[in-house]
Amino acid sequence: MSQQSTAPKPSLQGVRIKARKGAVKAHAKHEPTVFRDQLYKQLETVPKDDFEGFTNKLVQAGSTLEFLKYADVLFEILIAGGLLQPGGTYVEDGADPAPFSINNAKEPVQVADIKQYIEVLNKLIRRYKYLQKPLEERSLPTLLQYVNRWPDVHWEKLAVATALLMSQGLANANCLQSLTKDHLVKNDLSVRVVTTIFRAYLAEQSMEHLSASLKRGGIKDLLAFFPPNKREDKILDEHFRAAGLSQVADWWTKRQYAALKESIVKTLKELLEQETTHAEIIAAIKNQQEERPLPDTELVSCIWQGLISSVEWSARQDQNEAHALREIAGFADILEPFCNGPKTEVALINTVQVYCYEDTRVIKAFPQILKVLYNKDCISDQAIIYWHQKGAKPQGKQHFLQATQALVKFLQEQDDSEEEEEEE
Repeated sequence: MSQQSTAPKPSLQGVRIKARKGAVKAHAKHEPTVFRDQLYKQLETVPKDDFEGFTNKLVQAGSTLEFLKYADVLFEILIAGGLLQPGGTYVEDGADPAPFSINNAKEPVQVADIKQYIEVLNKLIRRYKYLQKPLEERSLPTLLQYVNRWPDVHWEKLAVATALLMSQGLANANCLQSLTKDHLVKNDLSVRVVTTIFRAYLAEQSMEHLSASLKRGGIKDLLAFFPPNKREDKILDEHFRAAGLSQVADWWTKRQYAALKESIVKTLKELLEQETTHAEIIAAIKNQQEERPLPDTELVSCIWQGLISSVEWSARQDQNEAHALREIAGFADILEPFCNGPKTEVALINTVQVYCYEDTRVIKAFPQILKVLYNKDCISDQAIIYWHQKGAKPQGKQHFLQATQALVKFLQEQDDSEEEEEEE
C-alpha cells in the first residue's frame, strides 16, 4: 500500500457541526421575512392600481427570488397581505402590509374588482407553472381554515378570490374541505363563506360548471358545511333560496332525488328477486317515502323503472310484446297505490313513453300498455287524453301520438256518451 492511502481521513469536529446547525436554524427563522422584504422592494415601486405593473414586477422577481421554495410565503403575501403565524394571526415585526395583495381590494367587496387581482395571479402562475400545485394543495386550504380569525370583509375577499381561482381552473374545489372543520362549521361561518364562494363563482360560470368543479374536488356533501344541528336537506334548500342561489338548491335537490331513485329501484329489484309479496313491497316503498320523501311524480317513475327492470325478456322478439303486457298486468297493483292524481298519472304515461322509445322491443306495444294500466286503475281516461293533447314528451312524440289515436278517440267517445247519459 502507498503512504497516501494509509493517511488518516479528515474528520469533522462535533462542536463545529453543532454551531453550524444552530446558525442554519437561526438563519432559517428569518428567511421568510428576508424573502418578504425583497419582494416588497420590487413591488413598492408600482402605483397602487397598476395591475399590469404588478404583474411585470412579480414575473421579474421570479427570476431572482426563490418562488418555489417560498411558495407558501408568496401566497400569504399576495392573498392575505402579509406573513402569517400558525393559527392565522399576522407576524408582527413592524413590516407594512403588502403593496399588492387581494386584501387590498376595495370595500364593499366586488367580484369585478377582485378579478383584476386574480388576473395578476393567473399570469404569474402561467409564467411559473410550478406555483399552481402549492397554491391548490397548501396555500388555499391553509388560508381557508383561518377565516374565523379574520373580520368578515377580509374572509369575503378570500372567498371571492377562491371562487375565481376555482372557476378559472387555477385551484381545485378540494380546498373547500378545510371549511368542514368543527371550529368553522359552528355559528354558520362555513356556510356563509361557501355561499359567498358559490355566488362569486356563479357570477362567472354556470351551475353545471360549478357542479363539475365540486365533483372533481370530491365535494359531495354540502350539508357538511352546515352546523351538525342544521344538516337537513330542507334547511339547505331554504338557505340557498334565501341567499338568491336557487340554482344551487335545485341542483342539490336533483342530486338527492337521483340517489333516492337509485335506492328505490335497487330495493324493488331485490324484493322482487326474493319473491316478496306485493303488499310487503308497497309497504316498503311507503316506509321509504316517510323517511326520505320523493315527489309523487318522481316516485311513480322510479317504481316503474324498478318493476320493468326485473322483467326477463325472451330471445324471440315476436314473444316480447305479449310477455311485457303479461308482466305489466302482473305488477300493476304495486303501481296503483302511488298513482294518486292527474300529475302522477301523466308522469307515469311519460315514463312509459320514454321507456318504449328507448327499448325498441316494446315500442309497438305502447297503446296496449296504456290499456293495461287503464284497466288496472293506474291511469285514468282523462290522464291519457291530456297526455295526448298537450302532455307528451318529445321522445318519439309523433309516433306515439299516432299509435294511440284510436285509443284516445275511443276514450273521448266513451266520455261523451257518459255525459249524455248524465244529462238524460
